[in-house]
Amino acid sequence: MTTTRFAPSPTGYIHVGNLRTALMNYLIARKAGGTFILRLDDTDPERSKQEYADAIQEDLEWLGLTWDRIERQSDRLDRYNEAAQALRDMGRFYEAFETPTELDLKRKKQLNMGKPPVYDRAALALSDEDKARLRAERGDGVWRFKLDQERIVWQDGILGEISIDAASVSDPVLIRADGQFLYTLASVVDDIDFGVTNIVRGSDHVTNTATQIQIIEALGGAVPSFAHHSLLTGPQGEALSKRLGTLSLRDLRAAGVEPMALLSLMARLGSSQPVELRGSLDEIIEGFDISTFGSAPTKFDEQDLYPLTAHILAARPYEAVAEDIRALGVPDDLAPAFWTVTRENIQTMGDLEAWWTLCRDGATPMIADEDREMIATAMELLPPPPYSADSWATFTSAVKEATGRKGKGLFMPLRKALTGMDHGPDMAAFMPLLQKVPAKG
Repeated sequence: MTTTRFAPSPTGYIHVGNLRTALMNYLIARKAGGTFILRLDDTDPERSKQEYADAIQEDLEWLGLTWDRIERQSDRLDRYNEAAQALRDMGRFYEAFETPTELDLKRKKQLNMGKPPVYDRAALALSDEDKARLRAERGDGVWRFKLDQERIVWQDGILGEISIDAASVSDPVLIRADGQFLYTLASVVDDIDFGVTNIVRGSDHVTNTATQIQIIEALGGAVPSFAHHSLLTGPQGEALSKRLGTLSLRDLRAAGVEPMALLSLMARLGSSQPVELRGSLDEIIEGFDISTFGSAPTKFDEQDLYPLTAHILAARPYEAVAEDIRALGVPDDLAPAFWTVTRENIQTMGDLEAWWTLCRDGATPMIADEDREMIATAMELLPPPPYSADSWATFTSAVKEATGRKGKGLFMPLRKALTGMDHGPDMAAFMPLLQKVPAKG
């Protein structure tokens, strides 16, 4: 059975980059009728916070990305110890004691000699006495996985065939000196134990995948199908990493972005398929194809989310927004008409407040110098509210007769005077919502 996972660290809020990974894994599992696991990679006790774990779940639920089970790495430390001991027993795990400064010097020396800056495995030559002395002097060392120095090859679901020479990669550190298990080991053990069959993640993990394949094989696990999606950039191709903090899902939610707008965009962004607004997750699942995605950096512009959100809102029935409109203070007798008139003139639900303020309190008129005399005459002809569906036609006819204005020269100045805007809803439908109009004179 197809099994995928999304494995965020609860050290912060998830952002659009994380969502891309979560969504692809979710869609693969759901399309195959398989299992989607939410795994919290919380082995770092200092940075992992329960508030972030809760927020991750809330954000995924907001989008409808439900999981079949949840796992926490902090519950599985004994299992990682077992795996580490198994690697020691088979001679694939060794303790190393170099300081960061010593490692940096080694790298610089290798680069100066024109060699790749790969760990030289000096720790393999240490005797038991050497290790005991270093442990006494420096404390416990780190534990490195001994790679088989051969080519690691896999067929990537997005990038095609990948081949990496393990001799060009340092033996990865799997356990820190303080005993903390690093992602590389914990993730492999989880993927084996949970039967994960498909893994989609960012292209920055490609080298990491090569080493993990060898660890999986050493521990007797089945190697999953890997696919590495491109990384997101800003709209001009700039690095997005510094802005991801402002593109958290909860920030986008607070800005009024609709879940289906975000999902529709992210399910196609970077693929050969056009972005199309979908009405449900089932439609997104049906149209998803991992093979259509490319390897080139993918431009993400959060402004693209707002036209999609606007389309969703324009089609939403009054019953779905009645509580939101009531909360603004719109009277019940006006609320349905208020929604009908404004829903095609908003980008997010947050825009409704400004429209109701305009209706309730009146606008600050926009009057061009050449229109002042005409508007003064029009204001004298304008009766006080309330207005009906016929009021706009009656009013404009009276102003036309009194001033000789017609067409755009009549309607546009009157719109600006009554609404303070040069565009907006049909005035015949909007005028009955006005509770107050600009004062005469």
